[in-house]
Amino acid sequence: MTPETVMTIGQQAIEMTLLVAAPMLLTALIIGLAVSVFQAATQINEMTLSFIPKLFGIFVAILFFGHWMIGLLLDYMIRLYSSLPYLVG
Repeated sequence: MTPETVMTIGQQAIEMTLLVAAPMLLTALIIGLAVSVFQAATQINEMTLSFIPKLFGIFVAILFFGHWMIGLLLDYMIRLYSSLPYLVG
């Protein structure tokens, strides 16, 4: 196994992590911004106000994108395990 191969596998793992985490992170970002604008407009400075909407939003994002995320991870793992004989030998 060459250093280039190890770097390629690491790069693919990081890309996969970003792709799988992106829907949940973007949902939390959008909800956080909306709650922040609401807090600024109403001058409510409660730190825990955004927790429940973010939690609910991430749950909805997992419901909508969960099938896609599982499929993406499954394809990645199949490609990784099927390439192991070529990487070792």
